[in-house]
Amino acid sequence: MTPVPTSTPVAPTRSERLDELPFTSKHRRLLAGSGIGWALDALDVGLLSFVIAQLMTVWSDQAGQLAWVASAGFAGMAIGAALGGSLADRMGRKTVFALTLLLYGLATGLSALSWSVAVLLVLRFVVGLGLGSELPVASTLVSEFSPRRIRGRVVVLLEAFWAVGSIAAALVGYLVIPTSDDGWRWALLIGAAPALYAVFVRLRMPESVRFLESRGRHDEAERTVRAFEEAAGVAAPTAPTATRGEARVVDEPARASVGRLFGAGMTRRTVAIWVVWFMTNFSYYGAFVWLPSLLVAAGFPLVRSFEYVLVITLAQLPGYAASAWLIERWGRRGTLATFLLGSAVAASFFGFGAVSGSVAQILVAGMALSFFNLGAWGALYAVTPELYPTALRGTGAGWAAGVGRIASIAAPLSVPPLIALGGPPTLFVVFGAVFVVGAVAATLLPELRGTRLAE
Repeated sequence: MTPVPTSTPVAPTRSERLDELPFTSKHRRLLAGSGIGWALDALDVGLLSFVIAQLMTVWSDQAGQLAWVASAGFAGMAIGAALGGSLADRMGRKTVFALTLLLYGLATGLSALSWSVAVLLVLRFVVGLGLGSELPVASTLVSEFSPRRIRGRVVVLLEAFWAVGSIAAALVGYLVIPTSDDGWRWALLIGAAPALYAVFVRLRMPESVRFLESRGRHDEAERTVRAFEEAAGVAAPTAPTATRGEARVVDEPARASVGRLFGAGMTRRTVAIWVVWFMTNFSYYGAFVWLPSLLVAAGFPLVRSFEYVLVITLAQLPGYAASAWLIERWGRRGTLATFLLGSAVAASFFGFGAVSGSVAQILVAGMALSFFNLGAWGALYAVTPELYPTALRGTGAGWAAGVGRIASIAAPLSVPPLIALGGPPTLFVVFGAVFVVGAVAATLLPELRGTRLAE
């Protein structure tokens, strides 16, 4: 009787092993480490709106140029996002994450010493380079380590740290900036904290296993996976790990380029995600960068307007919580489109409340805008890294963010002419229409809930 041949069992790939792990203390530390950096980014961006509101008074002779300060930062973010994403595919996620935190932290501290709009403008451009690079890199790193079944939720929770930073910015704006004409300088010095935090990030965070394997660093990748498995109480595999890269000689990997984002099967998703990023950036930064100044222009005292912005900002937290829960229930596409449509309705109501001076409508509509808009941001950051394979993931996320930053450059500059054209109602109706376009584009994205990240 001929014995039945038995096949040697083959263990899953390292990426598959990570995908099936439960959420452990190692994941929490990675999320917290990336999230604190994310919150510090939000602190820096949020502070700018309060700084501009005070400088409109302190530097009244240069007030007409202040819109360019915000746009200079966003120009830096556009370039930084594209470069940072590409560098992350070549140098590693962790390395670029730490370097960009250091760059923008130092530049933020130096901007506190500015003596003119021109100097502040240059330094804000440098700040933007670092900030724009960091955000898509951090979301890519967290996405690549997260368990498959809750990956979207974990990335939304990462984005929720933005609310923590925004609330901190509102508190600094409310408590520090109004204390003196130099309050804006002290606020920017507080925003320099990321320079110190970058050292911790570089030393303690793991490098992406998928990136390590793409570079042939398989021993290091195995040690990283085992550390996560040990945290989950999972034994080492008994069969050899199946790794695509180990079956061949690892030469210089194919260079990631923007052209490859439009390769076979990726053109539609790339165009759709770029449109969503562009529209979301335009309305978010157009509204929130100018929010304190718009309230002051509506007749509210500076301190009172800062107080209202703080209350509105608090609504970001439940927005992220709802998005994190729904993204694994409804899926990425439905959650993103729904929150963008909610943002459109809230923006229209806020515009009419701002011009009427109704405090209740300003707060309710503003909180709704904050809730839906930041919930949309969470879903957007969750879906973007999932659209591309490992070799293009940083590049894809970075270029999507970079295209979005083009809108954030134009948005602050568009506010004064739109206000002159029809006041806050016209301005926020335009923002609402832009949100609707983004929602339509979101419906064209593939639904990737529960799927493995492409290798």
